[in-house]
Amino acid sequence: MSTRKLKIVVSGMIAGDPYHGGATWAVLQYVIGFRQLGHEVLLVEPIQTKALQPSGARLEESENAKYFAQVIANFELTGHAALLLAGEHQTFNLEYEAIRKFARSADLLINISGMLQDETLSQAIPVRVYLDLDPGFNQLWNAVQGIDMRFPGHTHHVTIGKSIGTPDCPVPTCGLDWLGAIQPVVLEHWPVGSRIEYNALTTVANWRGYGSVEHNGVHYGQKAHSLRQFLTLPTLTKEQFLLALSIHPGERKDLEALEAHGWQLADPAQVASSPRAYQQFIQCSKAEFGVAKSGYVLARSGWFSDRSACYLASGRPVIAQDTGVGECLPTGDGLLLFRDAAEARTAIAEVLADYRRHADAARALAEAHLDSDKVLTALVDAVLQPV
Repeated sequence: MSTRKLKIVVSGMIAGDPYHGGATWAVLQYVIGFRQLGHEVLLVEPIQTKALQPSGARLEESENAKYFAQVIANFELTGHAALLLAGEHQTFNLEYEAIRKFARSADLLINISGMLQDETLSQAIPVRVYLDLDPGFNQLWNAVQGIDMRFPGHTHHVTIGKSIGTPDCPVPTCGLDWLGAIQPVVLEHWPVGSRIEYNALTTVANWRGYGSVEHNGVHYGQKAHSLRQFLTLPTLTKEQFLLALSIHPGERKDLEALEAHGWQLADPAQVASSPRAYQQFIQCSKAEFGVAKSGYVLARSGWFSDRSACYLASGRPVIAQDTGVGECLPTGDGLLLFRDAAEARTAIAEVLADYRRHADAARALAEAHLDSDKVLTALVDAVLQPV
């Protein structure tokens, strides 16, 4: 295990699509986690001009910059983070020269989805890790649809789909050696929740994401394609289901079906628009009922949600659709998997029959397997090994 303190650049999206607390936490777990280990970390987020809100706004006057400033201030990152207008040297919060100077002496780049494309910054860093948080889709978009997913230019390729590249996973590897990793959670920032305000099984989700893919006769789809299989579940149990679901009002047929079968909906813009709001929603829930994108399920990718990691750390049991994650995480106590409505119903009954035991097991699982200190140390050791 390496104990050397490193200079690390992390690049990921916080402000490119602002006011999404869950997506923000997905990046913060790495930034805060590495800092907690004693590493010197710089967060660099490239942002496209077309993403600035409102349209035509200057970077420093945009809603994106406002949200970015709030987040980094709340987590004491103001001197350690910058927005960078993609393809330009225009920045917010830190000058470009300060970013360049840090990068020139950095040891490691954690490049989430290959966001950082400025070669003046990235190529100066000797170990450049492409971090795949959308396993299966990134590989399929590249191999099947020919979309540039920005794989080149990195020394290592890491995925949270721990089955990518194994015989059981039908997803193409794009000729790359993928190193499997698990999602980290900073336990000090995610203590056990103190009270339950939502007496329901909850989750935060997008009904439709982006970019379903057809490959070898299989449709790798979105959360909508998965959740429709479980529409009747609330009618099969006395438990309440509350989804903080981002769904377009035009999806009338699906909205009516959800309502007819007893699903309660919350607006994620109200309950999860900031890191703090997102955290409160999770920690005040009874447990998570997590449905995965159908693409994750069909790929048997081993994907496990950063959101579910937060539920577990909060001492909230997770009942999750099976993506093959049981190959890398223990299941049955605190984390229960299901493949169909019957298995989901059984898992719900098991959790509610002995809730305290499963709640305690949820936190214990997070401490044993998801603790950012352990996960990120293992990641650093893996990518810094001599070739």
